[in-house]
Amino acid sequence: MRKKTDILKEVIDKMFEISGHPLKFEDVAGREDNWYQQYTMTEAQNTEWREWGTAFIKKKMRYKDKLASREMAMIDLYIGLKIEKDEIQTS
Repeated sequence: MRKKTDILKEVIDKMFEISGHPLKFEDVAGREDNWYQQYTMTEAQNTEWREWGTAFIKKKMRYKDKLASREMAMIDLYIGLKIEKDEIQTS
């Protein structure tokens, strides 16, 4: 189970890196509040993070594409940052 904790740590660190927040896993570990709702990322950042995370989980856990994608979707569901909607500009 230690391996999954290490993977989660790296996935969270990458989420903060991609979203531009100066935080690490250690900054939110153990917090029982909804810390993931206090920070945002764009839809494009979320897509980049999910693609990176799926490939990372696939490599580290030796999962098939579908299982790695499902695992990353669950991580995003439970601790993914709130998504800031991209503004749609009309002419």
